[in-house]
Amino acid sequence: MSLQNKYKVLIDTANTSGIEGLQVAEMDGVLQIRGTAPNADVKNKLWDIYNQIDPNFLSGDVVMNVDVSTAVTGQQVRVITESSNLNIRKGPGTDQPIVGKAAKDEVITLISRANDQWWLVRTKDGEEGYCYAQYLEPIS
Repeated sequence: MSLQNKYKVLIDTANTSGIEGLQVAEMDGVLQIRGTAPNADVKNKLWDIYNQIDPNFLSGDVVMNVDVSTAVTGQQVRVITESSNLNIRKGPGTDQPIVGKAAKDEVITLISRANDQWWLVRTKDGEEGYCYAQYLEPIS
């Protein structure tokens, strides 16, 4: 079965969700999905569908490089780790690759609460990804 068939629901959702500059390509046994989602809900929905097809993302046969439109403005949150940097991950889970880091006490932008454990954030340098929510504190 080709990856485009395996992930047909994911690709169809990406196609109908208003992702700007959507690119879907299968190369070297990996399905690449790239583009800019109009909002965080669309990005989170894609990750949820991916997790339903491949629980816990174990096969590693999809790379999703989908950012959220910069037109989205979010709440500011502070990193409240004990002393270390907070990992920013490609997707919502510790098995996802680290795409950036936020320093202790750094203020970053909350784009969306993907669920109770993982929040989608963006640093002032434009790094976007998911962080473990227990290390983030909303700034009032």
